[in-house]
Amino acid sequence: MSRHTYDVVIIGAGIIGAACALECARADLSVAVVEPTVIGGGATAAGMGHIVVMDDSEAQFTLTRYSRQLWIDLAPQFPPEIEYMQCGTMWVAADEDEMQEVRRKHAFYGARGVSTEVVDRNSLRQSEPNLRSGLAGGLLVPEDCVLYAPCAARYLLNQARERRCEFIEGVRVTDLQPEAVKLSSSALISCGAIVNAAGTWASELTPGIEVRKRKGHLVITDRHPGYVHHQLVELGYLKSAHSLTADSVAFNVQPRITGQLLIGSSRQFGAEHSEVDTDILRRMIQRACEYMPGLSKLSAIRTWTGFRAATPDKLPLIGKSPAHERLYLATGHEGLGITTSLATARLLVDQLLNRTPAIPIEPYLPTRSMEVAHA
Repeated sequence: MSRHTYDVVIIGAGIIGAACALECARADLSVAVVEPTVIGGGATAAGMGHIVVMDDSEAQFTLTRYSRQLWIDLAPQFPPEIEYMQCGTMWVAADEDEMQEVRRKHAFYGARGVSTEVVDRNSLRQSEPNLRSGLAGGLLVPEDCVLYAPCAARYLLNQARERRCEFIEGVRVTDLQPEAVKLSSSALISCGAIVNAAGTWASELTPGIEVRKRKGHLVITDRHPGYVHHQLVELGYLKSAHSLTADSVAFNVQPRITGQLLIGSSRQFGAEHSEVDTDILRRMIQRACEYMPGLSKLSAIRTWTGFRAATPDKLPLIGKSPAHERLYLATGHEGLGITTSLATARLLVDQLLNRTPAIPIEPYLPTRSMEVAHA
């Protein structure tokens, strides 16, 4: 039985695992990343690649704002294939009630130093003429951005591999031991720390953590340059995102540098199969067409699904697991894994090296989930 030794072994080469690998390597830690399939598969390939500041809670806002800035700082180094674009997010308000939410968000973001702009109905129509008429307005968050997440994950991991990182592909971690992980190839990897960044599979390796699968659908169209200028999201998205049980859909359309449109979004709990659910897909497209009727005339070239790892309080698990002395968790990001990957990696390595983090770490520690679960 072969055996190798690293400072850190990271389980999973999605965007979270890749970001953690690069942050570890930058800190001069030797790293091995274990991935049974491909870099940037799983939830990374099922995300829209939207880098967005969210305000569902103070902790969510703090983490997403911190991570968005890390992405903005890193962006000048990106190769073209990452398709990075700072298009901004337009939160679309359908009526006056939602315009009240626009004004609330504007005040909340502004008080915390994030630039936003309240957009009236005429300005919304001018900036996004393919939206239906009669919408009340919106909130523009100009520094939000989009990218192609699978290529971003590959870039991050390749940067790590240029330092002190080895990528071990085509094998699965089958057992976590006190000072090592065992692979499906029967090899043992000795390590000082283990990072479980396995997404929806994280709970199989670390029983007891509250991480559930949440299924989503995406559609991408043929090329229609200029059809959409911002990441467009209905304010009703925030309402549907609160549901932890009911299936839901919301209008969410993203422009790509290629001229294509990426259409979402849907959420399903309890769905175990990866096949496209035709009823959910129909509802999702119907919802998109309610906001942007011309979408019904565009050609879709691909539809796919994926599973995202969700926690009950909608915050990720970042930090040491109370179940294993050398185990750290980096999972449970649900639809914000791409946005928060860089901040997750930074906070994780802060803990590994006993550095003072840039933001409070307590809201994301796995111990808070364990305390709730055993209360």
